[in-house]
Amino acid sequence: MFKFEKLVFGDLGWGDEFLYATLMTILVSVCSMGLGIFIAIFAAWAKLSLNRFSSFISNLYTTVVRGVPELLVIYLIFFGGSAAVMKIAKAFGYNGYIELNAFTISVVAIGIISATYSTEVLRAAYLSINQGQIEAAKAVGLRKVQIFIKIISPQVLRHAIPGLGNVWQVTLKDTSLISVTGLVEIMRQTRIASNVEHSPLTFLVTAAFLYLFLTTFSGKFFNYMEKKSRRGFV
Repeated sequence: MFKFEKLVFGDLGWGDEFLYATLMTILVSVCSMGLGIFIAIFAAWAKLSLNRFSSFISNLYTTVVRGVPELLVIYLIFFGGSAAVMKIAKAFGYNGYIELNAFTISVVAIGIISATYSTEVLRAAYLSINQGQIEAAKAVGLRKVQIFIKIISPQVLRHAIPGLGNVWQVTLKDTSLISVTGLVEIMRQTRIASNVEHSPLTFLVTAAFLYLFLTTFSGKFFNYMEKKSRRGFV
């Protein structure tokens, strides 16, 4: 049975904790999305380049990461990252235990996953640009940097916004997997509250409502940005 009194703010309820967990979910999502787009810019460039080695590495990265469960990727980064750091530290004479920050691990893991989808979005957005525009820019003497900033980037962004909106939704929901790192976001807070109060339905419904609210609001924001970016285009 759903118990509203369990969600009040203050010492008698879990409202404060769920507010903090929601803000943490948003923060991880934003940072992961930013990292993912940063990685995706280079991965998409590598896929589009004529260099076979760069293209192979980029294709291998996106194929492997998208081909294994996302939770497994998080586990590999969580445990593998700690092992790698400890091995490097040991090489410099430090033999103690090093535990990586849960927030950093979460952002890196979700960012790497998010980047694989953003890579394909950016690649497709670039291919949708009329190549005649780039040739015309070269013909009038624009440098590569000017072409990228003034011609390629604005159009890639315009074409990529709908796809990036979908990637954001996936990234936002993928944060539910990082509870395994110990970071207190919505799902981990749900588990903690459920174990303490022995009322899982109340907190599971609350978590579902919070995710639904975040995804709905995000969808409206990206729809607005898409319409604004297409203003003046038929």
